[in-house]
Amino acid sequence: MAKTNLPMMIGSRYSRAKRRNGFISFISAISMFGIALGVWVLISVISIMNGFGNELRGRILDVAPHVSVTGQGNRIKDWQSLTSVVDANSEVVGRAPYIYAQGLLTLNGAVTGSLVKGVLPEEEAKVSEVGNHMDVGRFELLQKGKYNVVLGRGLAEKVGAVIGDKVTFISPQGQSTPAGLIPRLRRFTVVGIFGGIGPEEFDSALSYIHMADAAKLYKTQGSVTGLRIKLKDPFDTAQVRQVSSELADKLEYKFYVDNWTTQHKSFFRALEVERRMVFIVLFMIVLIAAFNIVSTLVMVVIDKRADIAILRTLGLSPAKVMGIFFVQGVMSGVIGTIIGAIAGVLTALNLSSIINFIERIVGFELLPASVYIVTDFPAELRWDDVWVIVVVSLICSMLATLYPAWSASKTQPAEALRYE
Repeated sequence: MAKTNLPMMIGSRYSRAKRRNGFISFISAISMFGIALGVWVLISVISIMNGFGNELRGRILDVAPHVSVTGQGNRIKDWQSLTSVVDANSEVVGRAPYIYAQGLLTLNGAVTGSLVKGVLPEEEAKVSEVGNHMDVGRFELLQKGKYNVVLGRGLAEKVGAVIGDKVTFISPQGQSTPAGLIPRLRRFTVVGIFGGIGPEEFDSALSYIHMADAAKLYKTQGSVTGLRIKLKDPFDTAQVRQVSSELADKLEYKFYVDNWTTQHKSFFRALEVERRMVFIVLFMIVLIAAFNIVSTLVMVVIDKRADIAILRTLGLSPAKVMGIFFVQGVMSGVIGTIIGAIAGVLTALNLSSIINFIERIVGFELLPASVYIVTDFPAELRWDDVWVIVVVSLICSMLATLYPAWSASKTQPAEALRYE
């Protein structure tokens, strides 16, 4: 005959039994519901934040270089000589030269600053997704000698530019004339407007022109600012850093090799800090529910003092009495955690359908495209997060049972049965 685990058997019976005191049952149900709610919200919100983080990271990397090679204080004169070294790395899937400069953009009296990027359209398409985010026009219309320009949506709105307008770029590098030093001006035709990519500063400040036109405007004399490099997996930060290190070593540290993990370090660190703070704040729900387990078990111990005394007189040890109430408290935590975990996983996996259903009910978009960069609720369920939340919730439930269970084990049979 199998040996019976007495604390487990009695503890589970106490959990299932209908209590004489309805208030205790109510508090027990509230504590179980609180744990389920906390775990559900935690898994759902953390999954949403994971999704938002990846969405923003992806949008930034659509425009920003995964790895870049630039001159150390100077422009690169012979960028073609670097391509063999860059292409030799198995993680590299594309590279493109660029000229990066600043200037003023003016149209019909409106003037605003602009970050000007001179590119080769056929090469830039291999490393950037700007061409896939065109509101109007085509990125391929940037042709050598045509002096065409593609503007960010926000930048175009600042000066009121539309397709076909002639905008004037003012270069900070002046030119000497008999009248003195005057700015260098060049008119460009707007052939495209892009938007909905990266942070706001991309749309509101960035403009693209052909690299040959940029060389003439800024007098770079055939040199470029640097090489933009695209990797197979830019989300693998360890791999990105390794590629940067390998390229710097092979280029004998004659050039400055940088990557997105350092260029946007503050932004992504802020996202991670925010994620951790949200986790801490929402985990308070689980802690509050755990406190309810303490109060519930304390009242159960008081209610079961006579039962405890009888069990003690029958020879049950204090450790086993403690185990009975430990099992009873942990069962509330386990049931609540399982319910919350299932609800959280289902919510994260079906978030888009849930949001669409809510939007149909309320009659408006929760994230309108006119206001937000990310217009939906992307959710990425990471099982590592799920297991951490479940384990921590169970640990809190276990810790919450220790004091009431210990208090039950200290019950004196004679004292408890005196007035029975």
